[in-house]
Amino acid sequence: MSFSFRDTLLPAFTLVLISAHAGAATKSPVPPPAAGAQVTELANGLDHPWSLAFLPDNQGALITERSGQLRLWKPDGGLSSPLKGVPRVWVGGQAGLWDVRLSPDFASNRRVYLTFSQPGEKGEPHAALGYGTLSADNKTLSNFKVIFIQQPALQSGINLGGRMAFDDKGNIYLSTGDNNQRINAQHLNQLQGKILRLTPEGGIPQDNPFVHDKNAKPEIWTYGNRNPQGLAINPWSGALWETEHGPRGGDEVNLPQPGKNYGWPLATFGINYSGQPIPEAKGTTLAGAEDPIYYWEVSPALSGMAFYNAQTFPQWKNSLFVGALAGESLIRLTLDGDKVTHEERLLSDRKERIREVQVGSDGFVYVLTDESDGKLLKIAPQS
Repeated sequence: MSFSFRDTLLPAFTLVLISAHAGAATKSPVPPPAAGAQVTELANGLDHPWSLAFLPDNQGALITERSGQLRLWKPDGGLSSPLKGVPRVWVGGQAGLWDVRLSPDFASNRRVYLTFSQPGEKGEPHAALGYGTLSADNKTLSNFKVIFIQQPALQSGINLGGRMAFDDKGNIYLSTGDNNQRINAQHLNQLQGKILRLTPEGGIPQDNPFVHDKNAKPEIWTYGNRNPQGLAINPWSGALWETEHGPRGGDEVNLPQPGKNYGWPLATFGINYSGQPIPEAKGTTLAGAEDPIYYWEVSPALSGMAFYNAQTFPQWKNSLFVGALAGESLIRLTLDGDKVTHEERLLSDRKERIREVQVGSDGFVYVLTDESDGKLLKIAPQS
């Protein structure tokens, strides 16, 4: 079975902060402080849970397990049996069932979108996106329809992306990893190492940046991305934000702009797992490419992300929460517009890999731990 060396790195305690496009970096002279948190365990026994989507009206949350199950957690009933109607997935390494998101029009169409690795005709894995209709009793996805299949097939079960976010028109941002074929992230005729933008039915929005370029895939929104593991819309600006796995070092927070190049593998703050430089790298920055707004010199192994826009805990106002896998923590970044002004680590004492983070309608922060006995946790500030 394939695995990513990404997940074997030690927790990160050194970070570097840069201003967008500034070209200059300053290191934090001290480790980010570990902060206390109140933790309530809501569920356990999940098989490497990957993503979480809250249903309206306090009906609970849908949770994906990488091994292929979609479950419902209910506040008054715990975890359900696996829902029926979920597509068959190809499981290996990081491949399996990934993201779950509700349609922006869920109240009227009850669509649930899933990303996953789909087995091809010869058994090979392809990254895929599709949707089904959730039954009124929340037990079944009916008429599941695959609306996007990445071609060609994936070469391995690492660096796969798989995150989703919706823009204000209902279009879908979809991340794809470089699949350990680094230079393809720079090739506009390839879909690896990109953020894509699709219509709700999997079509091509006519305002995509490369839609009229015969030498480029029209789905592409950004390129030069290594392994985007978090996508979220900033509630204050409406802009798309992204968290991205670096190699050995160089995890990033980016603001993906249409048609822009984010550098990988020509520009990176990381090195290879062997300790040697990335062969294609020309430095930490690249003329014509975008710098991250924030990056880590030592990788926490970033995962899901969520902005805090609730009133429940004023001390978390203007925060971005990011999960860390190898870093085994929940990272809270304090924001001032598009700048990160402070970082702290939560849950470090639990020594659990944080795969997903979402903010509930109650203003609490909810995370999933990526373990064979994965947990759903509810987080509040230390009182």
